[in-house]
Amino acid sequence: MSLLVRRDHRVLRITLNRPEKRNALTAKMCDDLAAHIEAVQHDPQIGSILIGAAGTVFSAGMDLEEAAHEANRHKLTSHERLFTIGAHASKPIVICVNGPALGGGMGLVAQGHVVIAAHGALFGLTEMRVGLWPFAIYRAVEAALGPRRTLELSLTGRLFSTEDALTWGLVHQVIFPFEVDDRASAIARDLARASPTAISAGLEYVRRSRGLSAREQGELAMTLRSKVMSGEDFREGVRAFKEHRDVRWPSMPPSTYPETENEKSPETATSEAAD
Repeated sequence: MSLLVRRDHRVLRITLNRPEKRNALTAKMCDDLAAHIEAVQHDPQIGSILIGAAGTVFSAGMDLEEAAHEANRHKLTSHERLFTIGAHASKPIVICVNGPALGGGMGLVAQGHVVIAAHGALFGLTEMRVGLWPFAIYRAVEAALGPRRTLELSLTGRLFSTEDALTWGLVHQVIFPFEVDDRASAIARDLARASPTAISAGLEYVRRSRGLSAREQGELAMTLRSKVMSGEDFREGVRAFKEHRDVRWPSMPPSTYPETENEKSPETATSEAAD
């Protein structure tokens, strides 16, 4: 299977699984990857998405063997679906970069809201080396790196290091290779435990505020902030902070916090006391 997908508590883990092909992205992989991400956007049991890769290469980019066949070129519209998904997602996407991320692989990295990379991983928009321009991923990379740097990288096709990727904002943490999966997994779990209401509203603000004037952005921020602050999650967060206890977000599915004989909800305790 070219993708391995499993649920790990509230994290959806997706692994690119073509190590023998350097995890080159076929049209079907792009479609399937986008479909798995889209399928959980309204699933209350999933709080975050973690994308990693098998082998020593995150992704060498587009499968050139497939793309070279004229009959397959119409399928490349699947790239548009995948390489814009980060801008539309309502669940946080964590990317674990274990090795080189080139071309479309770098475009996939740009979809991450949080990106953890291993020391020694390389990045590059290498399409020019095969006589192509990175059309499908250009907008996402430009949003991450800025217009001038993206243009230069597209023209030269040069590779750059994790240190440059960190400095330029493509990745957020660079750590030792043996730690990268554990760190990315821990971040994905932490995001999955955060308030679903706050994360959803925050990503909605990021999504809807693009292209608005400063005044319109401020109005949207006040509207969403008021909505979140009047909700049960914020009230519970403040109570838990004051009481020095773990928070139990009301917007989480009930199964998230299984009760025990020694730890019952206040409502249950009150009911039993009355009996």
